[in-house]
Amino acid sequence: MAESNNPPGTAEELRAAILVRYESLSKRLQQIARYVLDEPNAIALETLAVLSERTGVQPSAIVRFAKSFGFDGATQMQRLFRDGLLSGTAPLGYSERVREFNQNVEGKTVGDPSQVLGEFVEGNVLALQNLSKIIARDDLASAVKLISQAETVYVAGFRRSFPVAAYLAYSLLQVDKKTVFIDSLGGMSLQQVHGITGRDLLIAVSYHPYAGETVHVVDAAVEKGCKVLSISDSLVSPVAKPASLVLQVREAEIRKFRSLSASMCLAQALVISYAFAATGAGPGKPAASKRAKK
Repeated sequence: MAESNNPPGTAEELRAAILVRYESLSKRLQQIARYVLDEPNAIALETLAVLSERTGVQPSAIVRFAKSFGFDGATQMQRLFRDGLLSGTAPLGYSERVREFNQNVEGKTVGDPSQVLGEFVEGNVLALQNLSKIIARDDLASAVKLISQAETVYVAGFRRSFPVAAYLAYSLLQVDKKTVFIDSLGGMSLQQVHGITGRDLLIAVSYHPYAGETVHVVDAAVEKGCKVLSISDSLVSPVAKPASLVLQVREAEIRKFRSLSASMCLAQALVISYAFAATGAGPGKPAASKRAKK
């Protein structure tokens, strides 16, 4: 593993360097890299002992990770993220609020259904509030542009991700975008992308532990020169690394059950934004298709 002599000057530069070098890192350092990407606030504010516990590695591994990117030690790396917090460029407090929420929920016995509903509402509200902070405005605009420019949009998502992919495909068809839903019926997912070209777009939806079918479809699309828009929970997931653009979604998890509310909200925003862009419609004007209202 080659070490950098010049440390990144900003948190954004460090994130970019991690994405470039992720595959060359050892498995243990990849654990740290993923945490650095997903939990910038914790990296900024927590002690090395706490970070060690949460990443599941020894403190010396975190120091080694920092040094591999040119830092003198972990403290210098943490300072980058602390500066980001002070400048207001990082999403504030989501991980801590989720941790407090989960501790509160897990300390209660399950009561009547209204209690469970309240817990899911509160957890999903936190996830939705965070969604608007972690999805950059430029990335969202770029995603809509990718959809607009594509000759055909292919949509893939299996297992837990299937409802999000199905909704995206259905909604894009409703606004008159040529769309192919890869449902892998009969195990034929790769056959369903056989005709994909560089003029098309694949929207791939996948979350940990990442469906193998989705990974294979992404790889097949990339081989054909097709652009890939990935909706995933990590910038270094196997469907995110090869993608042209990644929209990261961090879903709520309540009593070990993971939600899809934030993903569905993002899917709606993408389709409706595309619909308005396709017609040049502004606020108060009709969208691309009457069927979009259904």
